Amino acid sequence: MDTQNLSAPACAQPLNPRGVTHINTKHTNRFTVVGNHLSQHRRLSLTAIGLACHIQSLPSGARVDIKTLTDRFPEGETRIAAALRELETHGYLARIRERLPSGRIVTHTISYNQPRAVRAPHRPEPSGDRPPQPPAAPPSPPLNDPPPPEPDPAPAPGPPSETTPTPDAAPAPAAPPKPPLPEPQTPDLDRHRTATALLAGLHQHDPRLLLAERDVRHLAPAVAAWLEREVSPEAVRHALTANLPPAPRHPAALLAHRLTESLPPPPPPSAPASPRTVPLQNCDGCDRAFRAPEPGRCRECRSTLLEAA
Repeated sequence: MDTQNLSAPACAQPLNPRGVTHINTKHTNRFTVVGNHLSQHRRLSLTAIGLACHIQSLPSGARVDIKTLTDRFPEGETRIAAALRELETHGYLARIRERLPSGRIVTHTISYNQPRAVRAPHRPEPSGDRPPQPPAAPPSPPLNDPPPPEPDPAPAPGPPSETTPTPDAAPAPAAPPKPPLPEPQTPDLDRHRTATALLAGLHQHDPRLLLAERDVRHLAPAVAAWLEREVSPEAVRHALTANLPPAPRHPAALLAHRLTESLPPPPPPSAPASPRTVPLQNCDGCDRAFRAPEPGRCRECRSTLLEAA
């Protein structure tokens, strides 16, 4: 009677009428352990918490730059960049920049499953192509909101340092959102077709401006707004292709910036045509002045001639 029957169904769990009811199933593969100090953090935004869980679930070596995360999730670059800064502020992420012997600057991203004390960023010595070793994580803090780090011993009296941040320093303000692309005031199918053909043919003038079909559809209304302001297609093409950087990493973003920041003003309204003044003529019959475009006889003299005839 004391033998446990493993095939017996689990007892039904009563539903909680005032809150969530958990139905938990044990994971056997493809799972990530996330602490409650992250999932229930009281200062992180929901975007930052979800992004931290996604980064911790990725294998080592996966790309977590802003462009890769923007292509993966529907949030834009502004929200993802702000979430990454939140994770850096609260010690769940560190981004270290290093200059390689070739002169190229690379960024090493370190993810912490336990929050670390936020201090001055570590600057490793350049050592060829080998990435720096991440510092050891601190001991596990209690659940829920992590306590603030213990302050360092009080330094000797002197002027305050401008390079050492304090633990209570406010997070960096979010970058301002990018201005939207210009759009035409009145839709015109022919103008939109001209804009699409112009963007699709930019790579014929410069192979570095080979755009994807999605980018052409995204930028076509902005080019149509230029054409609506009486800018010729050749002038638009010259504004987009002149003085390009040696190796543009994101051609579509570069063209969007130029179309937005260099938008020409609308043409001035055309002045109404002044009414034409009919000149004065002297009648050949009675020498009386009358208005007519050409010399001849006045109306009365023409009427008299018609009656006489």
